[in-house]
Amino acid sequence: MTESIIQKKSFAFALKVISLYRELQSQHEYVLSSQLLRSGTSIGANVEEASAGQSRRDFMAKMSIASKEARETRYWLRLLQQSKLVDVDVATLLIDIDEIIRILTSIVKTTSKTSSASKLKT
Repeated sequence: MTESIIQKKSFAFALKVISLYRELQSQHEYVLSSQLLRSGTSIGANVEEASAGQSRRDFMAKMSIASKEARETRYWLRLLQQSKLVDVDVATLLIDIDEIIRILTSIVKTTSKTSSASKLKT
């Protein structure tokens, strides 16, 4: 089975988050880096779980969690950027996470609409 766009993008993003985590650790920033690592890698994990969902409802629940994790990740990135606690450039990651959020939002909305339409037909 081929990977979907969101699987590819969330995996690539997780790799970038791991690199940033290492950089933050080298600058002795431990708390925000750990939060970022957890939420940033959780996106892809939930997308992977969704791809093996046992039902449409299970798929939508996992994609919704991935969306929430993506939004949390954006929060940590913005906090790092604006607090200037460390010397890192997160602009590219902010662009990436905004794209991931848009994709996940679209997936959740589309799945929700098709689920609602299916219920009306039965």
